[in-house]
Amino acid sequence: MSMPDPNKKYTFKDYLTWQGEERWEIIEGTPYLMTAPSWQHQAVLGSLLNQFYNFLTGGSCQVFTSPFDLRLPYQEEKDEDISNVFQPDLVVICDKSKLKGTGYVGIPTLVIEVSSPSTGKIDKILKFNAYEKAGVSEYWIVEPTDKTVSVFTLQEDKGYGRPQTYSEDDTVSVNSFPELEIDLKKVFQDI
Repeated sequence: MSMPDPNKKYTFKDYLTWQGEERWEIIEGTPYLMTAPSWQHQAVLGSLLNQFYNFLTGGSCQVFTSPFDLRLPYQEEKDEDISNVFQPDLVVICDKSKLKGTGYVGIPTLVIEVSSPSTGKIDKILKFNAYEKAGVSEYWIVEPTDKTVSVFTLQEDKGYGRPQTYSEDDTVSVNSFPELEIDLKKVFQDI
Protein backbone atom coordinates (compact mmCIF):
# COMPACT_ATOMS: atom_id res chain seq x y z
CA MET A 1 0.00 0.00 0.00
CA SER A 2 1.18 3.53 -0.63
CA MET A 3 1.34 5.80 2.37
CA PRO A 4 -1.88 7.69 3.12
CA ASP A 5 -1.67 11.39 2.31
CA PRO A 6 -1.14 13.26 5.62
CA ASN A 7 -3.01 16.25 4.14
CA LYS A 8 -6.15 14.23 3.45
CA LYS A 9 -8.80 13.20 5.99
CA TYR A 10 -9.70 9.53 6.31
CA THR A 11 -12.44 7.41 7.87
CA PHE A 12 -12.82 3.83 9.04
CA LYS A 13 -14.10 2.94 5.56
CA ASP A 14 -10.74 4.05 4.09
CA TYR A 15 -8.85 2.30 6.88
CA LEU A 16 -10.43 -1.04 5.95
CA THR A 17 -8.95 -0.79 2.43
CA TRP A 18 -5.37 -0.29 3.63
CA GLN A 19 -3.38 -3.44 3.11
CA GLY A 20 0.10 -4.40 4.15
CA GLU A 21 1.99 -5.13 7.31
CA GLU A 22 1.82 -1.60 8.70
CA ARG A 23 -0.53 -0.75 11.55
CA TRP A 24 -2.31 2.59 11.48
CA GLU A 25 -4.43 4.79 13.70
CA ILE A 26 -6.67 7.62 12.54
CA ILE A 27 -7.06 10.61 14.86
CA GLU A 28 -9.53 13.28 13.77
CA GLY A 29 -9.20 11.90 10.23
CA THR A 30 -5.38 12.09 10.14
CA PRO A 31 -3.49 8.79 9.69
CA TYR A 32 -0.60 7.87 12.02
CA LEU A 33 1.73 4.98 11.33
CA MET A 34 2.40 2.90 14.42
CA THR A 35 5.93 1.81 15.26
CA ALA A 36 6.98 -1.58 16.60
CA PRO A 37 6.91 -1.58 20.41
CA SER A 38 10.08 -2.03 22.46
CA TRP A 39 10.61 -5.03 24.70
CA GLN A 40 10.11 -2.74 27.73
CA HIS A 41 6.74 -1.70 26.34
CA GLN A 42 5.77 -5.34 25.88
CA ALA A 43 6.92 -6.34 29.39
CA VAL A 44 4.90 -3.53 31.00
CA LEU A 45 1.85 -4.29 28.86
CA GLY A 46 2.04 -8.01 29.64
CA SER A 47 2.01 -7.39 33.39
CA LEU A 48 -0.89 -4.93 33.15
CA LEU A 49 -2.85 -7.33 30.95
CA ASN A 50 -2.24 -10.16 33.41
CA GLN A 51 -3.49 -8.16 36.40
CA PHE A 52 -6.58 -6.84 34.61
CA TYR A 53 -7.38 -10.21 33.02
CA ASN A 54 -7.17 -12.07 36.35
CA PHE A 55 -9.50 -9.56 37.99
CA LEU A 56 -12.06 -9.34 35.16
CA THR A 57 -12.31 -13.06 34.33
CA GLY A 58 -15.84 -14.31 34.89
CA GLY A 59 -17.34 -10.81 35.10
CA SER A 60 -19.23 -8.62 32.68
CA CYS A 61 -16.15 -6.69 31.49
CA GLN A 62 -13.33 -7.83 29.24
CA VAL A 63 -9.79 -6.59 28.55
CA PHE A 64 -8.21 -6.38 25.08
CA THR A 65 -4.81 -5.38 23.70
CA SER A 66 -3.66 -4.08 20.35
CA PRO A 67 -4.26 -4.91 17.56
CA PHE A 68 -7.83 -3.92 18.37
CA ASP A 69 -9.79 -1.28 16.43
CA LEU A 70 -11.32 1.09 18.97
CA ARG A 71 -13.68 3.30 17.00
CA LEU A 72 -14.88 6.41 18.82
CA PRO A 73 -17.87 7.89 17.00
CA TYR A 74 -18.96 11.47 17.52
CA GLN A 75 -22.71 11.69 18.07
CA GLU A 76 -24.56 9.76 15.36
CA GLU A 77 -21.57 9.00 13.10
CA LYS A 78 -22.03 5.81 11.08
CA ASP A 79 -19.35 3.15 11.58
CA GLU A 80 -17.80 3.64 8.14
CA ASP A 81 -17.67 7.44 8.65
CA ILE A 82 -15.85 7.35 12.00
CA SER A 83 -12.69 9.50 11.86
CA ASN A 84 -11.14 8.19 15.10
CA VAL A 85 -9.73 4.66 14.95
CA PHE A 86 -7.30 3.83 17.74
CA GLN A 87 -5.09 0.86 18.59
CA PRO A 88 -4.97 1.26 22.37
CA ASP A 89 -2.34 -0.77 24.19
CA LEU A 90 -4.98 -1.97 26.65
CA VAL A 91 -8.72 -1.30 26.69
CA VAL A 92 -11.47 -2.48 29.05
CA ILE A 93 -14.93 -3.00 27.55
CA CYS A 94 -18.02 -3.51 29.70
CA ASP A 95 -20.72 -3.21 27.01
CA LYS A 96 -20.00 -6.31 24.95
CA SER A 97 -22.93 -5.55 22.62
CA LYS A 98 -20.72 -2.97 20.88
CA LEU A 99 -17.96 -5.44 20.01
CA LYS A 100 -17.95 -5.54 16.22
CA GLY A 101 -15.64 -7.07 13.63
CA THR A 102 -12.06 -6.15 14.48
CA GLY A 103 -12.83 -4.22 17.67
CA TYR A 104 -15.33 -1.98 19.39
CA VAL A 105 -17.60 0.92 18.40
CA GLY A 106 -18.31 3.20 21.33
CA ILE A 107 -16.90 4.53 24.57
CA PRO A 108 -14.80 2.01 26.54
CA THR A 109 -14.63 1.95 30.32
CA LEU A 110 -10.85 2.39 30.52
CA VAL A 111 -7.96 2.96 28.11
CA ILE A 112 -4.24 2.50 28.84
CA GLU A 113 -1.47 3.70 26.55
CA VAL A 114 2.13 2.64 27.22
CA SER A 115 4.03 5.71 26.03
CA SER A 116 7.49 6.03 24.51
CA PRO A 117 9.54 8.95 23.21
CA SER A 118 8.18 8.28 19.71
CA THR A 119 4.52 8.19 20.82
CA GLY A 120 4.57 10.80 23.61
CA LYS A 121 2.94 13.62 21.64
CA ILE A 122 0.23 11.34 20.30
CA ASP A 123 -0.52 9.74 23.71
CA LYS A 124 -0.32 12.93 25.79
CA ILE A 125 -2.01 15.38 23.44
CA LEU A 126 -3.89 13.87 20.50
CA LYS A 127 -5.26 10.73 22.18
CA PHE A 128 -5.73 12.55 25.48
CA ASN A 129 -7.92 15.17 23.77
CA ALA A 130 -9.85 12.59 21.73
CA TYR A 131 -10.51 10.30 24.72
CA GLU A 132 -11.56 13.25 26.87
CA LYS A 133 -13.87 14.64 24.14
CA ALA A 134 -15.45 11.21 23.61
CA GLY A 135 -16.07 10.77 27.35
CA VAL A 136 -13.70 7.88 28.19
CA SER A 137 -14.06 7.86 31.99
CA GLU A 138 -10.53 6.66 32.82
CA TYR A 139 -7.31 7.08 30.81
CA TRP A 140 -3.85 5.93 31.92
CA ILE A 141 -0.52 6.95 30.43
CA VAL A 142 2.22 4.53 31.47
CA GLU A 143 5.84 5.58 30.98
CA PRO A 144 8.30 2.66 31.18
CA THR A 145 11.38 4.91 31.00
CA ASP A 146 10.37 6.87 34.12
CA LYS A 147 8.47 3.96 35.69
CA THR A 148 5.44 6.19 36.27
CA VAL A 149 1.71 6.04 35.64
CA SER A 150 -0.59 9.05 35.23
CA VAL A 151 -4.28 8.30 35.77
CA PHE A 152 -6.82 10.74 34.33
CA THR A 153 -10.42 10.48 35.50
CA LEU A 154 -13.29 12.30 33.79
CA GLN A 155 -14.69 14.96 36.12
CA GLU A 156 -18.21 16.40 36.37
CA ASP A 157 -17.22 19.20 33.95
CA LYS A 158 -16.40 16.48 31.34
CA GLY A 159 -12.66 17.24 31.55
CA TYR A 160 -9.86 15.07 32.92
CA GLY A 161 -8.40 17.66 35.25
CA ARG A 162 -5.20 16.97 37.14
CA PRO A 163 -3.90 13.38 37.00
CA GLN A 164 -3.10 11.09 39.88
CA THR A 165 0.55 10.14 39.37
CA TYR A 166 2.18 6.96 40.67
CA SER A 167 5.71 5.54 40.72
CA GLU A 168 7.07 2.01 40.60
CA ASP A 169 6.70 1.65 44.39
CA ASP A 170 2.96 2.36 44.40
CA THR A 171 -0.27 0.43 44.09
CA VAL A 172 -3.00 1.99 41.94
CA SER A 173 -6.65 1.65 42.92
CA VAL A 174 -8.50 1.50 39.60
CA ASN A 175 -11.25 4.15 39.61
CA SER A 176 -13.52 2.09 37.33
CA PHE A 177 -13.11 -1.01 39.55
CA PRO A 178 -12.47 0.14 43.15
CA GLU A 179 -11.77 -3.44 44.32
CA LEU A 180 -8.92 -3.78 41.82
CA GLU A 181 -5.45 -2.63 42.80
CA ILE A 182 -2.62 -2.72 40.26
CA ASP A 183 0.79 -3.46 41.79
CA LEU A 184 3.27 -1.27 39.93
CA LYS A 185 6.24 -3.16 41.37
CA LYS A 186 5.08 -6.12 39.26
CA VAL A 187 4.46 -3.87 36.25
CA PHE A 188 7.96 -2.39 36.23
CA GLN A 189 9.99 -5.22 37.79
CA ASP A 190 11.40 -6.66 34.56
CA ILE A 191 12.57 -3.43 32.91
